[in-house]
Amino acid sequence: MMKKVQKMQQDMLKMQEELKNRTVEATAGGGAVTVVVTGRKTVEKVTIAPSAVDPEDVEMLEDLVTTAVNEAMRKVDEMIEKKWAKLLAG
Repeated sequence: MMKKVQKMQQDMLKMQEELKNRTVEATAGGGAVTVVVTGRKTVEKVTIAPSAVDPEDVEMLEDLVTTAVNEAMRKVDEMIEKKWAKLLAG
């Protein structure tokens, strides 16, 4: 039993390290805004197409950024859940 617990701890550490190095990407507005987030939920990069920048409609750009970030965070959560399920199934 103790060996199983130790193996699970090692697997958890390995998974955490792997997630730290993985990224997910999400877009909004048909690619007008792209966000890259790490497995540790750190925003690594935000790309905004020049066509999305309208000084008369800043609110739309804010909404696109918010949408892209939220989608990227959802994808990270999904990735983590899959990794946990795989780990716990073993």
